Amino acid sequence: MDRDAATQYRRVHHTCVEAGGKRKYLGKRNCRSGARRADQRGVVLAIVLLISAMMLATSAIWFETSLAAARAATNVRDYLQAFHAADSALTLCVRNVLSTSGDASNVPLASGEPAQWRLETAFDAGAATPVAQWPGSSRGPQCLIEPWRLASRPNATAYLLTARGFGQNSESQVWLQTELVIENGAIERHWRRVAARPF
Repeated sequence: MDRDAATQYRRVHHTCVEAGGKRKYLGKRNCRSGARRADQRGVVLAIVLLISAMMLATSAIWFETSLAAARAATNVRDYLQAFHAADSALTLCVRNVLSTSGDASNVPLASGEPAQWRLETAFDAGAATPVAQWPGSSRGPQCLIEPWRLASRPNATAYLLTARGFGQNSESQVWLQTELVIENGAIERHWRRVAARPF
């Protein structure tokens, strides 16, 4: 093969095809390195897209977690607000009962503890509002006092006090109760929290 034929051979076999269909003579090594660079650019693009997707997913999860934590904090704050309102109303009602309790002979005898606090109409009709407005609550706390006589202790008078406190909205409620038993000047107290709203 003469020199001109060898030169023509190299030009034909070492020509790289560029984008757009144009041919460019780069030599055998340059053609291979150009192909490798094109492959590397494709791999880098895939890695960048994968990292971007992972960052977006992490950001979305962090945002949802933050929202859930904010909701939980709001619910706890509403519960504590309603709890303190109900507890204060219950304390004021206990003071009222102890300051006005006297002869219990006119209190009707009952076989069990009263249940008027479980009825919405009876509770709203008979409940007192010892505090007109509790700070941060939608409504002032309420307290219902229900006296009855104990069949097994004729000289004792029992009172069931039920208090309801509210949070920032009317659906956020806490119910507390106290049983008072007064007999011969002695006072017994039994405190409890109502786990489920009666209405």
